[in-house]
Amino acid sequence: MKPKDIISFIICILSVSFAPAQNRLAFEPAVWDFGAIEEADGPVDHTFTGRNVSDRPLVILDVTSSCGCTVPSFSRKPVLPGAETQIVVRFDPTNRPGSFEKDLWIYDSDRKRIATISIRGSVVPRKKSIEELYPVDAGNGLRLTSTLCAFTYIYPGVNMQSAIGCINTSDRPIDLDLRPDPEIRSGLLQTGFPKRLEAGARGEINLAYLVSADKPRYGTLRDALELFVNGKSRGTTIVAHGIVADNPADMPESRAPRSEVSANVLKFGTVKHGAPIQTLRFTLTNTGRGALVVRAVECGKALAVSLEAGTEIPAGGSREIEVLLDPREAAYGAQSSFLLLITNDPMRPMRRIRTTAVIED
Repeated sequence: MKPKDIISFIICILSVSFAPAQNRLAFEPAVWDFGAIEEADGPVDHTFTGRNVSDRPLVILDVTSSCGCTVPSFSRKPVLPGAETQIVVRFDPTNRPGSFEKDLWIYDSDRKRIATISIRGSVVPRKKSIEELYPVDAGNGLRLTSTLCAFTYIYPGVNMQSAIGCINTSDRPIDLDLRPDPEIRSGLLQTGFPKRLEAGARGEINLAYLVSADKPRYGTLRDALELFVNGKSRGTTIVAHGIVADNPADMPESRAPRSEVSANVLKFGTVKHGAPIQTLRFTLTNTGRGALVVRAVECGKALAVSLEAGTEIPAGGSREIEVLLDPREAAYGAQSSFLLLITNDPMRPMRRIRTTAVIED
């Protein structure tokens, strides 16, 4: 046999050996479009009919979907050659407004994928109740969309804004007031809100952080505001928080540092409450092109760290850092705390290292 013929023969054999198992079960159609469905009407079903187009029986072992909103039902009885089997696919549109497209993969008893079926369509959202739109009951008819404003990263010189919706569900006007918690106050949060909300009216509680670009304050900002309605509080507290870090848009790639840590978890193990200070170490490395600057260092209770804001690590350099645990300052039992590093790394400005310990008598 000529070399060319041998190569052709091998390709032929491989083509047969690796023929896709999907040819064993054929669906017509393999894609079903539900069109527009009403969320208020609940789940919808479609039955797919597949035919065994192979020359031997098959058993469907499993049908998996890409989302928990799509649930298949099927039989594990053997499907003879030429015979048909059905798979019922149920889609639940609850809280899934808009267009959707979901794939389901069918596997046989040899754990090979033998077919793929798909559903698609669009969900017409139902009209939500006031309680759903404003789930927080703040008292006296006032309801809020949330009590938390998470700003993620806050950049110096950039006015970062967010808002919490509110509505007066009572039949009379109400007066609003926000009072800062002196124990949880950054001094940088600005607020704006309607002092009076008429019956049935909606409004917004606007929250904003503006950190000075000339003298930036890096690290965590956290504020708590107690809400008073008609001069009384039901204990409803609005919390705003974020991390102040350098704006990545200000750092060109040619000078960008990259921070890497040698450990994401530090385990002190079991420690006696009266034991001396315990020490663990990790390494902070700069794998980027410019100097890595530590902007802020924060740690939990009973922890200390041998790293200060302003520390610079040149490109390619590293720094060994000590983390100190004072068992006498820690509570008894299993403890989980943290160490937070803010740097000028534009890709990952925050590094959070978890610490664990078990404090015993």
